[in-house]
Amino acid sequence: MKSQMIKNQMKTILFLGLLSALLVGLGGLVAPGQLWLFGLLALALNLGAYFFSDRLVLRMHGARELPAQEAPWLHRTVHDLSQRAGIPKPRVFLIPEAQPNAFATGRNPQRGVVAVTQGILDLLSDRELRGVLAHEIAHIKNRDILISSIAAALSTALTYLAHALSFSALFGRSEDGEEGSPLGGILVALVAPLAGTLVQLGISRAREHVADETAARLTGDPRALANALLRLEQGVALTNEHGLSEPQPATASLFIVSPLFGGGSLSRLFSTHPATEERVRRLLALERPGELAAVLAGGLR
Repeated sequence: MKSQMIKNQMKTILFLGLLSALLVGLGGLVAPGQLWLFGLLALALNLGAYFFSDRLVLRMHGARELPAQEAPWLHRTVHDLSQRAGIPKPRVFLIPEAQPNAFATGRNPQRGVVAVTQGILDLLSDRELRGVLAHEIAHIKNRDILISSIAAALSTALTYLAHALSFSALFGRSEDGEEGSPLGGILVALVAPLAGTLVQLGISRAREHVADETAARLTGDPRALANALLRLEQGVALTNEHGLSEPQPATASLFIVSPLFGGGSLSRLFSTHPATEERVRRLLALERPGELAAVLAGGLR
């Protein structure tokens, strides 16, 4: 388990390094002396999102704080798991949505929030729900909100620089007065934001794997989370198919499974989440590797 965890952590560092390299490289093409200005602009926008996004996303989904007397088991489980993780107990919110899902937010463990939908409470067993709660607490413990904010800041700065490059390319002149290639500049301006987005999505997928592995360590029960992920994917598909939920792409990356069900291999490239089968495979490898095929082929137990 530790070797796989280290591998995913290193993948996150590599992706952040790639974003930084793209930012520096594109900044050199646009205006080396003005790179700090684009960086400050991106930082300001993303700092605002970092400090206020938790309240914003909870409001977007109509979430309300759930008193302990309304859901004593839920609060006891969150308290137990947060103690195991060595962080303060997160606040617990309920989202009045039929789609079974959950997410964590909060810029640090002291301000952590775990939000669950009514749909997930109706669908999962206590054992499976415990696995999901452990996954969300893992996001808070691993400071994934901070990591995704850094990735978003770098990606946003890349986009600003790309826009500046495309603007200067239209005039066919670089900052030092030499003639530039409009076509080449526009091509770079189109490719850079796409590359930044793909790397940012790669970071998001890597953090999901890390949260899965951390959750398995917190509960000692990787199968519970594996079963939950399979049930949740089926539940998301059903609620979307019957029009029982209205997924919001802007917040899709926060949830434990993507609320935007569907798509082939190309859409997976642009997905914020790893494939569920891959997540289940890794989780069951932490338990008994030989049972993976039986679970995927024969259903849940």
